Amino acid sequence: MPASVGWVWLVVVLPFAGFLANGLISFFWPKAKRAVSAIGVGVLVAAFAVAVSVVNGLSSDLHGAPYVLTYWSWMPVGELEIAVALQVDQLSAVMMMIVTGISALIHIFSVGYMRDDPGYPRYFSYLNLFVFFMLVLVLGANFPVMFVGWEGVGLCSYLLIGFWYLDKSNADAGKKAFIMNRIGDFGFLIAMFLIFQATGSLSFAEVFEGAPSTFTINGGTVTLITLALFLGCTGKSAQIPLFTWLPDAMAGPTPVSALIHAATMVTAGVYLIARANVLFAMAPISSVVVATVGVVTALFAATIALKQWDIKKVLAYSTVSQLGYMFLGVGVGAYAGGIFHLATHAFFKALLFLGSGSVIFALHRAYHHTGSHEDAQDMRNMGGLRQYMPWTATLMWIATLAIAGIPGFSGFFSKDGILAATFARGHDHPVFYFLWILGAAAALLTAFYMTRLMLYTFHGRNRSGKDEAKHLLEAPWVMTAPLLVLALGSIFAGVVNLPHVLPGAGWLEHLFEPVTELSHRYLPEIHLSVTTEWVLIGVATVIAVAGISAAAVTLKPESLKAAREAPEESGLQRVLLRKWYVDEIYDALFVRPTVWISRNVLWRFMDVGVIDGALVNGSAWSARAVGFIGSAVQTGRLAWYLLVFVIGTLVLLRAVM
Repeated sequence: MPASVGWVWLVVVLPFAGFLANGLISFFWPKAKRAVSAIGVGVLVAAFAVAVSVVNGLSSDLHGAPYVLTYWSWMPVGELEIAVALQVDQLSAVMMMIVTGISALIHIFSVGYMRDDPGYPRYFSYLNLFVFFMLVLVLGANFPVMFVGWEGVGLCSYLLIGFWYLDKSNADAGKKAFIMNRIGDFGFLIAMFLIFQATGSLSFAEVFEGAPSTFTINGGTVTLITLALFLGCTGKSAQIPLFTWLPDAMAGPTPVSALIHAATMVTAGVYLIARANVLFAMAPISSVVVATVGVVTALFAATIALKQWDIKKVLAYSTVSQLGYMFLGVGVGAYAGGIFHLATHAFFKALLFLGSGSVIFALHRAYHHTGSHEDAQDMRNMGGLRQYMPWTATLMWIATLAIAGIPGFSGFFSKDGILAATFARGHDHPVFYFLWILGAAAALLTAFYMTRLMLYTFHGRNRSGKDEAKHLLEAPWVMTAPLLVLALGSIFAGVVNLPHVLPGAGWLEHLFEPVTELSHRYLPEIHLSVTTEWVLIGVATVIAVAGISAAAVTLKPESLKAAREAPEESGLQRVLLRKWYVDEIYDALFVRPTVWISRNVLWRFMDVGVIDGALVNGSAWSARAVGFIGSAVQTGRLAWYLLVFVIGTLVLLRAVM
C-alpha cells in the first residue's frame, strides 16, 4: 500500500477537529471570528491537500484492489464483526476529492457571507461536522460505518437548515428534513438486516464478492434488499415520494444550501447505488424502478421550477431534477455516468447557489441601507443586476450553460452520457426508449427555467428600487474568488469522461472498472454505433439550444413587475407555483391524520385515559381505598378486635375441616 494512502484517516479527522475547536470557541470566545475563519477554512483546505496526496498515491495502482484500513473493532458480537474501517478505491477517491474540494470553496465563501451573523462560530462548527460525516459516509468500508455518516449528515442538515431557529418557519424546515429522512433511513436499516441474514457480513468486500454465490439474478432477496436501499436513497437524495423536504431546506444560509446540494448529503443516495452496483445489477427489477423514479422525478421537479419566484427554490427543484438524472444513469447500469454527472453537478450547482448567495447578499445590503423590507430572494425584486454585479452574472451564465447542456461545458458531457446509455438500453427493452424521451423533455425544461432565472435576475430593468439600486455592489472577493474556481470546473470537468466518438473517451469509466467489474457480468453491454451517438449528441444540442431560445423569445424581463405589484397567478401557473399541491396532499393524507391520532388516541385516550387514569391514578385510588378500609377496621375497641378474631378463627377451622 502506498504510504500516502495510509494518511486517509487525517482527511476525516481534520474537519472533526475543526468542529470541536469552533464548538469550544462558540461557547467561550464567540467574538473571535478570525480564529473561527482560520480554523473552519484551514481544516478543509488541509483535508483537501491530504486527499490530493492520497489520490496521488493511489494513482500508482489505479486498477488494483481497494485498500481497507482497519483502526479498531467496533461491534464484535457472535458472528457479527464490524470494524471501524475506511476503504480507499477509485470510487471513494473521486467522492473524497469532490467533498473536500467543493466544501473548502463553500467554507471560503461563507467567511464573507456569514461575517455579520452572531452565530458565526456555531455555523462553522456545524459546517465542519457536516463535512466530517460526509467523509465517513463515502470512505466507510462497511454498511454500519457508512450508516453513521448517513445519519450524521441528516443530523447536520437539521442543525444547519434550522440554523436561524428563532424563526419558526426555519425550525419547521429543519424538522421536516429530519423526519422525512428518517422514513428513508428505515429502508436502509431493513436492507442491512437482510444483507447480514443472507451473507453473514456487512463488509463491502465480503458482501459484494460473495454476492454472485449468495444471490440469484432477479431473486426475491436481492430485489428486496435493493428496493430497501433505494427507499433510503429517495429520502436522502430527495426523490419521489420523499423529495418535498429539499426545497424547504432553502430556509438555511445559502452556503448551506450549496453544501447540501452540491457536495454532501443529497448525492449520498447516488453514491450508495454506485457502491452497491453488483447488487442492483443482479436485481433488474430494482434497477428499472431506480431509473423510472429518477427520470419521473427529473421531469416532475423541472415543471415546478418553471414557475418558482424564489431564486433558491428554482435551484432547489433543479437539484431534485438533476439528482433524477443521476438515478437514471445508475438505474440503467451506467454507474460511472451517474457519478460523472454527480461530479459535474457539484461544480455548476455550487456555482449557481453561491452566485445566488452573492445576489441575495447584495440585495440585503441595499435594503439595509434604505430600510426596505422586500424579499431579497424573489426574482421579481431583482432585474438588471449584471450592470452592478458583472462578475457574478458572467460566472452564473457559465453554470447555466453547463446545466442546460450546451456542448463544450461539463454538464453537456455528463447529461448526454446518461441519456445515451438510456437510449442504448432500448435495444434490450422498449421501456428505456420511453425513459429517454422523458429525460430529453426534462433537459428541455431545464434549459428553459435556468434561462428564465438568469433573464429575470440579471437582465431587463432593475426592480429593486431606485434608492436600493444606488447601493448594489459586487460581492467581496472572498465570495467571488470561489466562484471563479467553480466556473473552471463547470467548463473543463467534462473532459474526464468524453463520449466514445471523441479521442480520450471514457476515462472515468475505465477508472471505475475495478469497482464495477462484478456488475458487468449481469448487465447487457451498453453500445451505440458511431452514427447513432453523433445523432444523439445532435439531438441533445438542439434540445439545449431550443430551451434557451424559447425562454429568450417568450419571456420579457423588461415588463416583469416587482413582487409587491405582481398580479396573483391562476390556472396552471398557480398549480406549478404551489408545486402541484404535493405538500397539501401529504398534509391531508399523512400529517393531519397522524396529528389527530397522536392527540386523540395516543394522548387523550391512551396517555390520559388508560395510563394516567386507569394505571397511575387507578393505582393511587386503589391504595387510598385499601387504606380507608384498613383505617375503618382499626377502631381501637377491644370488643371489636375479639369479634374479628373469633370470626376469623371459625372461618379458618371451617376451611381446614
